[in-house]
Amino acid sequence: MTCLKSTRTQPSKLLLKILHHAKHQSSSLSTITIQKPQANRNEAIPADSPSYPPQKTHLVSTGNITQKTTPTQLRNEPKHFDHQVFRNVITSNKLITSHIRCGDLDSALKVFEKMTVRTTTTWNSILAGYAKIPGKVKEARQLFDKIPEPDTCSYNSMLVCYLHNLGIGSALEFFQWMPVKDIASWNTMISGFAQNGKMREAQKLFLLMPEKNSVSWSALISGYVKCGDLNMAVKSFELAPVKSVVAWTAMVTGYMKSGKIGLAEKLFREMPVTNLVTWNAMVAGYVENCRAEEGLKLFRSMIGYGVWPNASSLSSVLLGCSNLSALQMGRQVHQLLYKFQLYNDTTSGTALVSMYCKCGNLEDAWKFFIEMEGKDVVTWNAMIAGYAQHGEGVKAHNLFDRMRNEGIKPDWITFVAVLMACNHAGLVDLGVEYFDSMAREYRVEAKPEHYTCMVDLLGRAGKLVEAVALIKKMPFEPHSAIFGTLLGACRMHKNLELAEFAAEKLLDLDPTSAAGYVQLANVYAATNRWDLVGKVRQSMKENRVVKTPGYSWIEVKSVVHEFRSGDRAHPELASIHGKLFELDRKMKLAGYVPDLEFALHDVGEEQKQQLLLQHSDKLATAFGLIHVPSGMPIRIFKNLRVCGDCHHAIKYISAIEKREIILRDTTRFHHFKSGVCSCGDYW
Repeated sequence: MTCLKSTRTQPSKLLLKILHHAKHQSSSLSTITIQKPQANRNEAIPADSPSYPPQKTHLVSTGNITQKTTPTQLRNEPKHFDHQVFRNVITSNKLITSHIRCGDLDSALKVFEKMTVRTTTTWNSILAGYAKIPGKVKEARQLFDKIPEPDTCSYNSMLVCYLHNLGIGSALEFFQWMPVKDIASWNTMISGFAQNGKMREAQKLFLLMPEKNSVSWSALISGYVKCGDLNMAVKSFELAPVKSVVAWTAMVTGYMKSGKIGLAEKLFREMPVTNLVTWNAMVAGYVENCRAEEGLKLFRSMIGYGVWPNASSLSSVLLGCSNLSALQMGRQVHQLLYKFQLYNDTTSGTALVSMYCKCGNLEDAWKFFIEMEGKDVVTWNAMIAGYAQHGEGVKAHNLFDRMRNEGIKPDWITFVAVLMACNHAGLVDLGVEYFDSMAREYRVEAKPEHYTCMVDLLGRAGKLVEAVALIKKMPFEPHSAIFGTLLGACRMHKNLELAEFAAEKLLDLDPTSAAGYVQLANVYAATNRWDLVGKVRQSMKENRVVKTPGYSWIEVKSVVHEFRSGDRAHPELASIHGKLFELDRKMKLAGYVPDLEFALHDVGEEQKQQLLLQHSDKLATAFGLIHVPSGMPIRIFKNLRVCGDCHHAIKYISAIEKREIILRDTTRFHHFKSGVCSCGDYW
């Protein structure tokens, strides 16, 4: 490997101008003198650092490791030794490399120990094997110190080992005393600083580099993107003389993370070369920016171009399917897991479990969960949360116990899931027990999310005073979601006094919260205080707060049909209304009485009934009854909490039509069958 010249080339004036602040900021590099490539090997070097300057690789007999063998001595050996040994060494090196690539260090060491003659390449291969395994830094260093003639590759492998095991500080100390450095050495350190969020140090080292390549620029740009400094990332990208696909992809990721989707799309189109990581960045970016439909379309294009997905690709797509409740697409992705042999990947498997849960198919979620060989805490959390969303509190509790028995330590997200399960199942005492045991038994500190679950748990059970007391005891300032949850409970139990208190606190924290105004107006409407409802709505207008419109959707034959309350746009409204009028007549004969409390307008009784009949979830239900084949469950999704009247009506519809109807609202799933809901009318 060619060594770098000791004379450093000056960075361009433009680069220095952009990175000028790096020179004047204090960092761990400010007191470090980087040795020149041809450093004097007699200078003071730490005791644990090697003292061998790299030399040309050559054959060394294991019997002469303590007394170095020179190339001249080898040339004086018989010729049959040279040829035979050379062939044996090459074969053994290839075998060692093969074992290392497969992660089988033990087999590689067995070959290594049997070798009578080893090259520097032999030693480097074993060193690389140690460097790949976490916690093997001591063994790696012992081996490194035994290498007769270490080269730059040896030093770089040891540098990587320090970085991955002992952190950036130890790596920097080793880097400082390396007798010879090449571009890879510098790039390793820049990447290390960038990955640790130390961009000031990365900048300084970048400016000190004797020579830079595309990897150097890519590491710097990726570091800026990771730490959220998109401005510096853009400037560095524009300055880079050669832009690798890594740099382009980093910029696409940066734009997506900043919500600048248009710029990401433009860059993606301009890229001279793309790879799988680039496609993944675009797909994930769409999904993360609530444009999952575009992400799924791009994924289809990616497959069409012959780009094979990996676990990251499928995880993003499955998240998109979850967000869109696109069960059919999710099932297709499930098939891809097997086609591309990714069914044993924990990340994509967990995403599949979560997708099935969020799309209302708990049975398939559990089936795949059982089949998974490698489950981590995230996988268990996904399944427990799935049970929680579907109101299966007992099953969630049993799975939590099974998780502990299998030696999986629960984390804070696990407890959010089990508290949510207790909440939806009305298991108040069990929820309180879990909450109290978090810190005591599991050393999990309660977060705002846990307190929100507890306020919801107590509030739904009518224990509003206890919920307020818990809020006052919180070790941190309550956030808006806490008071939003309390306000929802006040509406449920028609507690006007506490509702006004919760609404005031909520709007103090978030004056633009439409939910605060709407929930308070609903409480006033439920108590027939229409004058106060009018004042709330007037206040919304004055503060330019817009209520999120309610809508429901249903997927039929891979096409998503969306409905809004009082919908006038759907092409099949005539048949939908006909079905609804038929259902309304049959329901009333069966004993259904519309709950006019949920018609939040000060109009006559008959008009209120018509408004209730036009709710989006009823429209979607009627459409499903028309188009979903008999025997198949009807799956409906709603962006708001289902109202009491719709919940009541769909129970009647499930009995009259003898159909299973699964409705997901913002908080949970409702499984309607034979006139009964899985929530037990507790939601």
